[in-house]
Amino acid sequence: MFAIPGKQAVTMTPKAAQQIASLMEKGGHTGLRIGVKKGGCAGMEYTMDYVDAADPHDEVVEQDGARVLIAPMAQMFLFGTEIDYEVSLLEAGFKFRNPNVVDACGCGESIRFADT
Repeated sequence: MFAIPGKQAVTMTPKAAQQIASLMEKGGHTGLRIGVKKGGCAGMEYTMDYVDAADPHDEVVEQDGARVLIAPMAQMFLFGTEIDYEVSLLEAGFKFRNPNVVDACGCGESIRFADT
């Protein structure tokens, strides 16, 4: 939908691809759908859900055995995003490096995009 020929909508670091592939295998799922929804103190939040079948309008990104599906309404917000998986002393989880974000809350759970 918002594709540029030869450029994936999102990219994954090797750690993120490994974690997503592991989660897919463990749960027997087809992929991981990412999106955005209204919520949080900055206005929007990322969503992640296991999927067993792709929607015909999903943007599908495959890398190193991992499959990420981007929900149609989120494609314009996520284009150019790098997904990483980070482990620290206190937490482990996916991190989104999104060039479209103009502000984020202090806890990092919600984001804001430029007004269109």
